[in-house]
Amino acid sequence: MSLLRMLQTIALGLCLAAPAAMAKVEIEASSSTNPAPLEAFSAFGRVEVRPITMGAPWAGQKPNEAALVNLQANLDERITPWLEEVNAGTPGAGQPRVLRIEPYVAGIRYISGGKRVFAGAFAGKSRILLKLRIVDAASGQVIAEPEFYQHAAGMAGAYSFGGADKAMLERVTSLAVDYLRANHAAAVGGPTGAG
Repeated sequence: MSLLRMLQTIALGLCLAAPAAMAKVEIEASSSTNPAPLEAFSAFGRVEVRPITMGAPWAGQKPNEAALVNLQANLDERITPWLEEVNAGTPGAGQPRVLRIEPYVAGIRYISGGKRVFAGAFAGKSRILLKLRIVDAASGQVIAEPEFYQHAAGMAGAYSFGGADKAMLERVTSLAVDYLRANHAAAVGGPTGAG
């Protein structure tokens, strides 16, 4: 193969890959801070956490489904000590109020390790928007709905062979658990991770 032919093939490949790399998926936090919940979480005697859900159009895509498994494992690892701590308290008279936390993926673009190896930085950046719907289980009243955003740059993902993409999932769950801890004693809000 001549040098000219090889350069033409590379140029064609880059032209075909460019739209995918430049595709703009609007996944971002609406603010840099989450507002305070309606009341401190310590007003509830018990806390329950549902599994993370993910809806269309992100559900069903193989990289996103793999990210969801990792995201759930990261959340379980970080939230379990806090849950054990708050649920170990002495219940008062009667039934304790129950705080239900319903985490869901409001947006995700996850670049898998395999795609990072083959496309590198051209695969673009990974990003995730995780929301927690926090409700009074008895009344259904929404106490708070904080959001947490993180991303992994394309070059960082390429350099780490996808390690930066996995670290993004760890960071977003840490932000969520930090918010829960910070708002337990007093309703103060917290960062979204954007900015």
